[in-house]
Amino acid sequence: MIDLKLLERDFENIASKLKTKGVKEEDLKEIKKLFEEKKEIQTVFEKYQAKRNSLSKEIGLLMREGKKDEAETIKTKVNDIKVKIEELNEKLKKIEEKLNQKALSIPNIPDSDVPVGKDEDDNVEIKRVGEIPVFDFEVKSHDELGEELNWLDFKAGVKLAKSRFTVLKSEAARLERALINFFLEHNRSYGFEEVYVPFLVNSQTMTATGQLPKFKDDLFKIEDEDLYLIPTAEVPLTNLFRDEIIADLNEPVKLTAYTPCFRKEAGSYGKDTKGIIRQHQFDKVELVAITKPEDSDKMFDEMVECASNALEKLGLAYRQLMLCTGDLGFSAAKTIDLEVWIPSQNRYREISSVSNTRDFQARRGKIRYKDGKKNRLVHTLNGSSLAVGRTLVAIMENYQTKDGKIKIPEVLQKYI
Repeated sequence: MIDLKLLERDFENIASKLKTKGVKEEDLKEIKKLFEEKKEIQTVFEKYQAKRNSLSKEIGLLMREGKKDEAETIKTKVNDIKVKIEELNEKLKKIEEKLNQKALSIPNIPDSDVPVGKDEDDNVEIKRVGEIPVFDFEVKSHDELGEELNWLDFKAGVKLAKSRFTVLKSEAARLERALINFFLEHNRSYGFEEVYVPFLVNSQTMTATGQLPKFKDDLFKIEDEDLYLIPTAEVPLTNLFRDEIIADLNEPVKLTAYTPCFRKEAGSYGKDTKGIIRQHQFDKVELVAITKPEDSDKMFDEMVECASNALEKLGLAYRQLMLCTGDLGFSAAKTIDLEVWIPSQNRYREISSVSNTRDFQARRGKIRYKDGKKNRLVHTLNGSSLAVGRTLVAIMENYQTKDGKIKIPEVLQKYI
């Protein structure tokens, strides 16, 4: 959650940054109005408190002088002031509640080095790695290859569920499993502890990492239960530390997990309707780190390197992009995307996002660490390493042969 004290203290500056992330002017005006109301009530509240304290001292003096009648008269005034103070206190509580509710739908503040932009067209390329393959034949898309090789059964997915669900068969199913094992083993080599987590979580868990209330329409909810299918392993991994104080954070907490992920893709109708680029259910191996504030930038670089190195081991060409403010995720203060080359589309497509959320999720989830005698908010980071289905797509297309077969990258062969 955004730091309301910081927003109130430096409203115009923070508001201008939030606007670049798509926050509406009317929402900011409403918050500013609540801040102003709060300040007005606090001013009156403090005056009444000062008056009450002054009169209480006067009562003490009068009682010592034996002027009980005068003291009783002032006591009546003090009681009236107490009633006013209680009324003002209730008003302050209601305003605070409104501000906290509003804050739950306000995104994180982008870092100062994040490029200002409207959408993905304004993202900044950092570098390209690997050679884009050159084919001496007409390349096929992964969905064509998948149907010809009986790897991908789209009709069965629709029959069993609906569109954007796919059945993986034979070598595709084995390759999916191989990729999961490879990613987990690769992440462990970077010091990330493997964890197996629930695929269903409650609303408190979803709120702490920023999925609720903002993205309720993009989640699959279990009817008559306070349970949601997870959109990413970031949610349960980060929430392992919700409402906790980590005693020793001299070394970052580094976790990795495989989970299926479930998303309604509510805002993507008409996009990537063919193939398995954008599915309602997909596999992903996730990285999550929890650090002291001063360690999060170094951790961010390490996570980008970890995900990038996995692509290099697979021999896939990719590029790194710094996301602009308008394309930045709700909880992210800074994000680097990795995009892998997809031959049939003649373009790079996102395969990983690594984000530093600073203390945004920690504030929502009350995740803290011991710093001497004080409890401070941690920084949380997350990143795909990698989206398994999209990696499968990249391998199928980049490793296809003239006779319609698919080579298996050397690094995966021991898993199959």
